[in-house]
Amino acid sequence: MLDFLNEFIILAPPLLFALTVHEFAHGFIAYRLGDPTAKMAGRLTLNPLKHLDPLGTIAFFFIKFGWAKPVPVNAGYFRNPKRDMLWVALAGPITNLGLAVISAILAKAVWFLAGLLPYSWMLEALLLPLSGMLVASVWINLVLAIFNFLPIPPLDGGRILAGLLPDRLAYAYSQIERYGFLIILILSFSGLLSKVILPIIKTVNHLLLS
Repeated sequence: MLDFLNEFIILAPPLLFALTVHEFAHGFIAYRLGDPTAKMAGRLTLNPLKHLDPLGTIAFFFIKFGWAKPVPVNAGYFRNPKRDMLWVALAGPITNLGLAVISAILAKAVWFLAGLLPYSWMLEALLLPLSGMLVASVWINLVLAIFNFLPIPPLDGGRILAGLLPDRLAYAYSQIERYGFLIILILSFSGLLSKVILPIIKTVNHLLLS
C-alpha cells in the first residue's frame, strides 16, 4: 500500500498535466481554425478536472495506458475539414512529445544542480521527488504520444491517417471507429499492444534521459 501511495504521489502530477495539455492542445488548435465548440463546452482550459476521465486515469496506474475525455470538435466550422482535422489530431501527441523533451531537459538540470550543491536532507527531500516526477513525465508523455499515434480510430493516429488518405478511402477507414475501442482492448489484453509500442517508448526514453 505504501509503495502504491508513493507511486501515486510521483505519477499523479505529471499524468494530470500530460492528459490536460494533450486535450487542451486539440481544443486550442480547433479554436484557432475556427471551431468554438471546445471553448463553448468549457474545455478550452488547463483545469484538469474539465478533462479527466476517471476510468482512463485509473487505468494508467494498472495497465500503464490511460486517456482523458476527448475534446469536442465540430469539423463543420473548418474551411477545409479534412486538412484541419489532421492538424487538430496532430496537436495532442505532438504536444506530448514536446513535454517529454522539456521534462528530460529539466530532469538533467535537476541532476546537474544536485551534483553541484552540498548534500543536505532538505535538498534531497526536495530534489528527489522533483527528479522522479520529471522522469515519470518523460515516460508518461511518450506513452500518450506513441499510443495516440496508433492508426486506430478514434485515436489521433486514426484521424491523422484518415486526413492523409484519399477521400473515398478516408471515409471507409473512418467507419472502423465504431469498433476502435474494442480493437484497442483486444490488443491491450492480448499483449500485442505492449509488444508494439513499449520498445519504441523505451528506446526514445533512453535517448532523452541518457
